Amino acid sequence: MNKTTLITGAGGFIGSHLVELCVENGFEVKAFVRYNSKNTWGWLEQSPYLKEIEVIAGDIRDYDSVYSAAKGCDIIFHLAALIGIPYSYISPQAYIRTNILGTYNALQAAKNLNVENVLITSSSETYGTAQYVPIDEKHPMVGQSPYSATKIGADHLALSYYRSFGLPVKIVRPFNTYGPRQSARAIIPTIITQILNGQTTLKLGNLFPTRDLTFVKDTVSGFIEIAKSDKLFGEITNIGMNDEISIGNLAKLIAELMKSEVRIISDKQRVRPEESEVERLHCDNSKILRYTNWNPKYNLRKGLLETIEWFKRNIQYYKPNLYNI
Repeated sequence: MNKTTLITGAGGFIGSHLVELCVENGFEVKAFVRYNSKNTWGWLEQSPYLKEIEVIAGDIRDYDSVYSAAKGCDIIFHLAALIGIPYSYISPQAYIRTNILGTYNALQAAKNLNVENVLITSSSETYGTAQYVPIDEKHPMVGQSPYSATKIGADHLALSYYRSFGLPVKIVRPFNTYGPRQSARAIIPTIITQILNGQTTLKLGNLFPTRDLTFVKDTVSGFIEIAKSDKLFGEITNIGMNDEISIGNLAKLIAELMKSEVRIISDKQRVRPEESEVERLHCDNSKILRYTNWNPKYNLRKGLLETIEWFKRNIQYYKPNLYNI
C-alpha cells in the first residue's frame, strides 16, 4: 500500500509495533507522539526504522495539532488513549478528555481533510463480562469501568461520523494484546518482571477471570489487513485468537516457561471492584478471518517465549517491586 498514514499513539506499545509494520509494508509514516519537554518518542527511540518515519509531537486532546499532523494523509490509525483500568477509577475525567475528545479530534480532522481510511482503536473491555461466548461484534457493550465507558463512547462517536457524514471509519477491536514493550501495568509484564526480579511470591489481582491473548505482531498485522479491506467501513472488527486462559493458569504457564517455582497470591489492592471486574473474554474472530487475509503466526507459548526473552534484555526499563496502577 503506497499510502501516507498518520499513527496516533505511535510511541506506545501497540503503536510502535504498528509503525514498524507500516514501514515494512511500504507506507509513508507520520508518527504522532505526545509532546514532552525532553522530546522523547517512547518506544520509537529504539526503533530500527527511526530514520524512515516522520515523528510529530503534539497532544491528541488538541485539535490543531492533530489536524496539522493529518494533512496529506490517506489513512489514520488512531491508537492514542489512556488505557490503564485502575487509573481510570482515580481520574475518570482524564479518560474522557483523552479517549473521547481525542477520538473526536481524529475524526473531525479526518472529515475536514477528506482522509480515505480512518481506523479507530477500540478494546474488548467494551463488551464487559461475556454474556455468551465466543464474543462476536454483535455482543452488547457494557461499561464496567470508566476506561471502558470512554472507549464505548468513542466507538459510538466514530460510527456516528460514518452514518452522519460518510466518513470512511472502521472500528478495530483487539482483545488482550501482549508482547515486547508492553506497560508494566498489564498482567503478563507484571508476572514476568516479578519473576525476573527474583520474587518467589507473585502478587496479582483476581486469578479467575479469563482473557483471550493475542501476540502484538499478530494484532498489528490485523490492523493492516483491516485497513486493506473494502468491506469493513462502518463496521466493528474483533482481533483475537478464539481462545481463553484464566489469569491464574497464565501465571503458572509463564512460571513454567521461565523454569521458576512461585507461589501466587491475590493482592487486594490489585483486585478490581466486584461489579467492575470483567470475568470472561473469549473472542469470536470469524469476521476478520472472513473479510481479510489475516493469519496469526503466534500461539500463546510461542508469543510468551518471545516476550520473556525481550523482558530479560530490557528489565532495566521496569520497576517490578512497585505496583503500577
